[in-house]
Amino acid sequence: MKDKIQIIIETLVVGILVLFLTVSNLLGSLDFIARDRLYQVPRGIDSKIKIIGIDEKTLEELGPIQTWSRANYARLLDKLNENNDAKPALVGFDIVFSGNVDEGDDQLAEAVAKSGNVVVVNHLIYRKKVVKNNSELIVFQEVENTEEPYDSLKSICKVGFSNVAQDSDGVVRRIIPEESYQGSTQKMFSSVLYDEYCKIKGITPRTIPVDKHGRSIINYSGRPGDYEYISMSDVLNDRIDTRAFKDSIILVGAYATGMQDNFKVPNGRSQQMYGVEIHANILQSYIQGRFAINGNPYILGLITAVIAMFLHILFRKLRPWQSLIIMVVAIAAEVLILIALNNKGFTYNIIYFPMALAISYVYSLAMVYLLEKARKRKVLNAFKKYVAPEIVEEISKSGDFNVKVGGENRDIAALFVDIRGFTTMSEALEPEQVVEILNEYLALTTDAIFKNKGTLDKFVGDCTMAVFNSPFDLPDYEFKSVCAAMDIVNGGKALEKTLMEKYGRTVGFGVGVNVGPAVVGNIGCDFRMDFTAIGDTVNTAARLEANAKKGQVLISDVLYERLKGRIEVNPIGEIPLKGKSKGVFVYEVTEVHNA
Repeated sequence: MKDKIQIIIETLVVGILVLFLTVSNLLGSLDFIARDRLYQVPRGIDSKIKIIGIDEKTLEELGPIQTWSRANYARLLDKLNENNDAKPALVGFDIVFSGNVDEGDDQLAEAVAKSGNVVVVNHLIYRKKVVKNNSELIVFQEVENTEEPYDSLKSICKVGFSNVAQDSDGVVRRIIPEESYQGSTQKMFSSVLYDEYCKIKGITPRTIPVDKHGRSIINYSGRPGDYEYISMSDVLNDRIDTRAFKDSIILVGAYATGMQDNFKVPNGRSQQMYGVEIHANILQSYIQGRFAINGNPYILGLITAVIAMFLHILFRKLRPWQSLIIMVVAIAAEVLILIALNNKGFTYNIIYFPMALAISYVYSLAMVYLLEKARKRKVLNAFKKYVAPEIVEEISKSGDFNVKVGGENRDIAALFVDIRGFTTMSEALEPEQVVEILNEYLALTTDAIFKNKGTLDKFVGDCTMAVFNSPFDLPDYEFKSVCAAMDIVNGGKALEKTLMEKYGRTVGFGVGVNVGPAVVGNIGCDFRMDFTAIGDTVNTAARLEANAKKGQVLISDVLYERLKGRIEVNPIGEIPLKGKSKGVFVYEVTEVHNA
């Protein structure tokens, strides 16, 4: 129940996190980068949109642009229109022709009138305005003034403003197609070009989507330098065949860094884009109907929050590799869906759903690790009740522990110890006293076994069974088994005195030890198993214990042969053992040499 409540709380936290981040767009700068990489990919530029750039070469030939006579632009128009059968469809000047300069002004106006297909720009000048709405102060920008083309030019051609909107990070991602100024509507340069293009083609202009602030997001078609660019100098000096411009939309504008008409764009990476190229992208978006607006964040937030909550529950139940596959598939699905929605005109935050899934996955992975670590620690702590704690710690550090399910053949030392006189004593004492004595005895035998790295196999009444060299390898296990037996007998002497003082009763121990092959493993059935050792070696050790007197350690001749020179013994001789057709030669251990 506790685990279920914890998962429910975690799931709610994941859902709230996704919803909050999506609605608040708390990491807007990071989301901008993700959207730029996802949505602003090259889609192929329209070859009919061409740029005539005022580049370094043009400035070298004609001098600084501030010193130019507008007769240069008139010459350019005459060059473009010199062949009536190969005229461009439209010519747009991304240059503000404000104020009168010289007689070249009249030449340009005449050339524009003769061409009949020219659009020029004005420039809007904004100011911040603060409006109080109830108790809330709203800050926005409004058009304060405009920088207009000189009158004789403005009266004979279409005009659109050249301003582009920059986001908080200085990147041009949006446009404001229309602005209000002195009761009239001002249209953007690219919008005016599009309207004129539709007139030429005889088609109805489409209405682009805008958000509540009147903005629309540009879906860029090309990166900086992708549109075909021709130097204005090459056109003026007849180095270009102007028939190449037939039916094209020509945009004329700054194409030199020193003219300070370049901007950061979402697909430019470290490279900036000239304003005339931005207008080329906007115009192509108009023609192809590929603008977008921000979709409702609450809808996306609720949908992705529910999905993230469901996936978190799966992450907490499935294996890590399964969760990883599901997470990758879910993120890929979100990316594909958001790309499709962007192409339909709605753009959404993209980073928060993958971010929440990644946090959820890492958290679930950490919980699996922590729970597994806790489970292993619990198992190891339980295992310490059967195996010497020092060995368990060594196993937990090295991880070198592999018990074969079903059993394996191992050479082991088996030890049995029993209390002599326990039945008589238990009849004379209170049950609580009997249990206390038994616990002190079991503590003594357990300490002796663990001290010598043995495995406590089981307690059967007042009998204790231990094995050495199982379930993992134990160096010098034969000697350690005998040492454990002698520690039990010697410890029993001190215990006898204590019991005599407390209860006026005493007990002693008989120990039997044998060595040889045995089957070690999980013995039992599906619903009840016991990890133990079975075989003749174990049976013989039990028979030796049954024949041992109080304070006596009996070992078989096989064990003695392995430990000659390391232990002192008294030969008992061959004695018959229950269940064996032949007797076993038995020795009593009197001393062990620890050196």
